[in-house]
Amino acid sequence: LRNKANFVVLEGFLSELLRQDIKIQQILESESNQFSEEDKFNRVDMLVQNAEKQLIIVEIQNTYEIDYFHRMIYGTSKVLSEHLHLGQPYAEVKKVISVNIVYFDLGQGKDYIYHGTTTFRGLHQQDELQLSARQKEAFFKEQVADLFPEYYLIKVNQFNDVAKDPLDEWIYFLKNSEVRDEFRAKGLLEAKEVLDVMRLDKEQQYGYNRYLDYLHYKASEALTLRLEQEALLRQKIAEAEAEAQRKVAEAEAEARQKIAEAQRKLAEAETEAQRKVAEAEAEARQKIAEAQRKLVEAETEAQRKAAEAEKQIVEIAKKMIAAGAADDFIAQVTGLTAAQVAQLRGGLQAD
Repeated sequence: LRNKANFVVLEGFLSELLRQDIKIQQILESESNQFSEEDKFNRVDMLVQNAEKQLIIVEIQNTYEIDYFHRMIYGTSKVLSEHLHLGQPYAEVKKVISVNIVYFDLGQGKDYIYHGTTTFRGLHQQDELQLSARQKEAFFKEQVADLFPEYYLIKVNQFNDVAKDPLDEWIYFLKNSEVRDEFRAKGLLEAKEVLDVMRLDKEQQYGYNRYLDYLHYKASEALTLRLEQEALLRQKIAEAEAEAQRKVAEAEAEARQKIAEAQRKLAEAETEAQRKVAEAEAEARQKIAEAQRKLVEAETEAQRKAAEAEKQIVEIAKKMIAAGAADDFIAQVTGLTAAQVAQLRGGLQAD
C-alpha cells in the first residue's frame, strides 16, 4: 500500500471508514522517527496526508499489547509534536486521525468498530463546550472535537462476517483476506488484485512481473508510435499552414500589384481627363474671347454705320430744309423728330 500506484486501495478503505472522499497526497513515513535509542519505538505502519492536510495514522497490530491504548496516545502525540515547527503558533497544529486495526481483544466491548473524540462537558450544566464564532471563522472548524485527534479502533476478530455496509466489506476483507463477488466498497477490487499478486509464489510472481514489464513495453511502444504519429501530423499541419500562408502571401502580393496597376491606370486616366478638360476649357475660353472680339467689332461697325447713316439723314434733312420742305414732311421722310428738324433749321439759318 506504500506504493503510490496502490493509493486507491488505502483511499477506498479510509473513504468508507471516515465516510468522506479521501484523496491521499503523499505517504509521509512508514515508521515514526526515532531521535535516540532511548526513544520509545512507536511503529506506525503508515502516516499519510490527505488533500485537506490532515494527518492519518494507519496502524495494524497482530500481537496482543496490554498497553496498546497508551501506544495510540503516544503515536498521535508524537505526530503532533513532530509536525509543529519551531516558532509556529499552536493554531498550526495538524488534525490527526489515528486508525488502528487490531487482531486481538483490546479492552471490553461488544462492538467491533469504535470511534473516539475529545469533548468537554460541563460538570454542573452538563452542556458541551463549543467553539466561539471567531474561532470557527479562524480555524474553519465547527466543533471543539474537530481540533483534537480522533481515534478509530477496529477489532477485526470481533466481526461476525456479516457485511451490512461497505465498511463491513472492508473488515471482512481484513479478517478473511477475501473479496466476495457482491462486494462494492471503494478500493476493494484493487485490494483484491494486490492480494492476488501477493499470494503468487516466486516463480509466478516472476512471470507476473515479466508480464507487467511486457505490458509496460507495449504501452511504451504504443505511446512512442502515437507520439511519432502526432509529431508527423503536427509537421504536416505546420507544412500545410506554411504552404497556405505562402499562397495567401502570394495572392495578397498579386492583389496588391493589381491594385497598384489599377490605381496607376486610374491616375493616368484622371490625368488625361484633366488634360482634355483643361484643353476643352482653354479652347472654349478662346472661342468665347473670339466671339466677344467679333461682337465688339460688329457693335463698333454697327455704331459706325449708324453714325454714318445718321449723318446722311442729317445731310438729307439739311438739303430738304434748303429746298424749302416743311418740317413735318422732313421729319416724316428722315425719321427725325420735329425738334431735331427745327434744331437743324435753326443751325442753317444761323450760318
